[in-house]
Amino acid sequence: MSKLKINIILFGIGNIGSTLINQIIESQDFFLESRNVDFHFPIITNSTVAFFEKEGVGYAWETNFRQLAVPFKVEDIIEFAKENEFENLIAVDATASDELVKHYNTLIKNGFNIVAVNKKANTLPIDLYKELRSNLKKYDKEFLYETSVDTGIPVLQTLRDLYYSGEKITKIRGVFSDHLSYVFNRFSAEDVSFSSVLKDASLLGLMKSTFKEDLSGNATARKLLILAREIGKDFDFSDIQIQPFITEKHLEKNGILNKDEVDKSFKISKITQSDDHVLRYIGEFDLERNKLEVKLISESAHSPIGQLKGSDTIFEIYTQSYAQVPIVIQSAPPCKQAISRGIITDILKVAERIRNKEAVWS
Repeated sequence: MSKLKINIILFGIGNIGSTLINQIIESQDFFLESRNVDFHFPIITNSTVAFFEKEGVGYAWETNFRQLAVPFKVEDIIEFAKENEFENLIAVDATASDELVKHYNTLIKNGFNIVAVNKKANTLPIDLYKELRSNLKKYDKEFLYETSVDTGIPVLQTLRDLYYSGEKITKIRGVFSDHLSYVFNRFSAEDVSFSSVLKDASLLGLMKSTFKEDLSGNATARKLLILAREIGKDFDFSDIQIQPFITEKHLEKNGILNKDEVDKSFKISKITQSDDHVLRYIGEFDLERNKLEVKLISESAHSPIGQLKGSDTIFEIYTQSYAQVPIVIQSAPPCKQAISRGIITDILKVAERIRNKEAVWS
């Protein structure tokens, strides 16, 4: 089996992107020995500048980036790839950018496969979502995004395998946000005020970048939409019934949290639920009712969702064959190392598909 050279164009060198570069560089010999794959990073970017290195960046990539990175447009990246006749291109989107997603079709048309942590492409309006899929098929390119819903635990792969085997899926539900898992797990288990748990979550940095998205329910809704579309459902974001757990009544006129109102409201919810029940904030797709919901529920403390601890997330998939016993996929709190390994798993899958296509044409 001949060595396969893969050129990775990395968009985003924050916590996840920088971890990805280091993990691949450190494991390069392993990938060569175990998979006969030779990874290169000829271009790495942040939101404004890019570092171009034809032979691929090395251990000194951070210093080189600081000293040599230049302002760029996506068109510059495409031109550099063409000038240097790069083959086997994989664009890795390790950002949360709305702007980069707009260039996915252009990248695909110019020979790039895509691996993404970014959720945005899979929650676009359905016509744009379908246009992206059409171009992937037309140009014979891959787009993988397992880490967009979890750290890389194969939630989407499991769902796809069930769906394409002909299994009838009846319901998908779970706690998809590690941030809100922490909040409600603590509030349910301890004698504390709800506002104090929110404050602790903020101090821990759990909600630093996604506070409003989590509190509004939008972060959970985006993951639910991705799951629904994976099994062929043409929903849009507006089709999801979102019950935000922080509402206008919980806020002052200036938008600041009214602690007294929040604590009173959630204390009532906690003490009025049935014995041995806990509060959880879930996403749920009931296929038999064709209904997508994001909502606060009271759940039995003995169920998989009720037994969650810490910042764990959980996905339950109900099917006709398994009846009322769900397939449960539970994940520990995400960290940059785990997410990066999930990205590498997707990259390796794309590399294998590239190799198989080459074998067919050779």
